[in-house]
Amino acid sequence: VQLQACGGGLVQAGGSLKLSCAASGSILSVNTMSWYRQAPGKQRELVAVILAGGGTNYEDSVQGRFTISRDTAKNTVYLQMNSLKPEDTAVYYCAANIRSIGMTTNYWGQGTLVTVSS
Repeated sequence: VQLQACGGGLVQAGGSLKLSCAASGSILSVNTMSWYRQAPGKQRELVAVILAGGGTNYEDSVQGRFTISRDTAKNTVYLQMNSLKPEDTAVYYCAANIRSIGMTTNYWGQGTLVTVSS
């Protein structure tokens, strides 16, 4: 099983980006899917999470600006980021709790860099 994230890039403050992350491999089901970020010199933090049933939760600073969604058929999670601010600059990582044959465990994507210029 692997997660492949993409969609990062350079954007001006106030702009938008959409990240996507697809899970592939021997997957029976995908449970919780999440986005984390890690800014230079800071710890990795949870940005948004979406449950298997569709429930969502957001870190306070992105509430109302970011939207997490998922396509269950494609085992893909998205993060629509609007009204971006320079402080959103970070490497964004996707994570997923995945059930495969004989095990259920957490997987991480490789990270995609988002840079917001002022």
